[in-house]
Amino acid sequence: MKITEQDIEHITNLGVTRDQVEQQFQILKQGIPFTKLRSAATKGNGLIVLKPEEQEQLVQHYEDRKDGINPLKFTPASGAATRMFKFLFEFVEDYNPNDGSINAYINKKGVPELRLFFVGLESFPFYKKIRARIKEKYGKDGADINENRLRFVKIMLEEKELNFGKKPKGLFPFHSYKKYVAAAFEEHLFEGALYATKGTVARLHFTVSKEHQKRFVKRFHKRKDYIERKTGVNFDISYSYQDSATDTVAITESNTLLRDENGKLVFRPGGHGALIKNLNEQDADIIFIKNIDNVVVNKYKTQVAHYKKMLAGKLLSLQATSFEYLKKIDKQRDLLDNEHREIAAFLKNDLCLRLPANHESLDQSTQIAHYRNLLDRPIRVCGMVKNEGEPGGGPFWVLDEDGTESLQIIESVQINPDDKEQQEILKNATHFNPVDIICGVKNYKGEKYNLLNYVDYKAGFIASKSYQGKKIKALEHPGLWNGAMAHWNTIFIEVPLLTFNPVKTVNDLLKPAHQVK
Repeated sequence: MKITEQDIEHITNLGVTRDQVEQQFQILKQGIPFTKLRSAATKGNGLIVLKPEEQEQLVQHYEDRKDGINPLKFTPASGAATRMFKFLFEFVEDYNPNDGSINAYINKKGVPELRLFFVGLESFPFYKKIRARIKEKYGKDGADINENRLRFVKIMLEEKELNFGKKPKGLFPFHSYKKYVAAAFEEHLFEGALYATKGTVARLHFTVSKEHQKRFVKRFHKRKDYIERKTGVNFDISYSYQDSATDTVAITESNTLLRDENGKLVFRPGGHGALIKNLNEQDADIIFIKNIDNVVVNKYKTQVAHYKKMLAGKLLSLQATSFEYLKKIDKQRDLLDNEHREIAAFLKNDLCLRLPANHESLDQSTQIAHYRNLLDRPIRVCGMVKNEGEPGGGPFWVLDEDGTESLQIIESVQINPDDKEQQEILKNATHFNPVDIICGVKNYKGEKYNLLNYVDYKAGFIASKSYQGKKIKALEHPGLWNGAMAHWNTIFIEVPLLTFNPVKTVNDLLKPAHQVK
């Protein structure tokens, strides 16, 4: 690996160090070891399924204590909406009205999602706006149905028109109400008002693209009075964007650093795992994490909020017990036999931690030090939905390098595709990660943990990408809810599918959770 003086100047301007570049280069060259799954986390084996009365108790526990804590809703929202329209971009590129009807094109190309799009056309929240634009641009409909549908999609996507593909996903129209159309951003405000409040103030933080921050701010000020009047709360909104210092290098197929046509090192965004730095900068007692595209229309929000409060209640309950034990350890140093057994049972049964096999043979002071180390960590309670075949991560027991086992959220890309046993564990997983996470980020003294100390930096991702038509290897940081939280205490609780309604393609907006009527 050759680094020039020009490279060092470029690296320094980005806030990256030479050591970081060299380390990233070695990781890309050598590869990242696959995660070793021990088993899927299932009911009674690392996954908690609560009875209705238990859920209600936890909701009430949160309600009783929330005004004494400082909550925050943290929403990654930097993504553009481009991927939502992949099949529509391909349609505009390929379809020629002179070659036949759109139905013929769909049948020939095998594009059922395009058929669904046109069947549900009038149910999309942007339908009326685009129809008005067609009328304004072309006058009365004189064209046939195929030409009008093509016009519709072009107005959606073309740069000189609505340019939906380049809009931030958070500002894309999601839901059509009687008097207005709501973006995902606004729906998060309505939802956050139901649980991320202290007194009459709701605090929300959005990680956005630097070039789009002004648009989010403008949208908030435009809708602020209406939303605050409807919810009865005031909003404290903050924003951040992914630091360029978290960008990573890439390498070519011949294992050389990727450079542009001018010989300059190419850096790429390091994935959502880079946001652990943004999360670490937030001042809050508990933090709710949820993706920007996972929202519902108003009629379902109370139900969704119920489960957020349930997870938060569980976190506060576990945290309170952990804090009491830590205070006892720090005050007494020595523990009575019954206290030893009590803490060990709490670690095993409540925090789902597995003590090392040699734990019983250790002397008492070593055991106590081990208890303290396990208790004194950030904690997260994660909602998990039943597996419906969605792509993405799930809850698993993982065998760590030191021989211990821990609960982790693992993506399929982290599993060896050639290991049949590992793939069988992956295939038989019963639950899926919807990114529904409540975080406790302070210790019993009220001091904030440095979250960067709890990252498994070996749990990153190497992605196959392309650059100027050539294949490259790109490095992504350990995912925000994967390796970036690897050394947290982790609790998995089943939540219903109602809480998981992401909009990955535009057709997802046709699902019941996104339809007002």
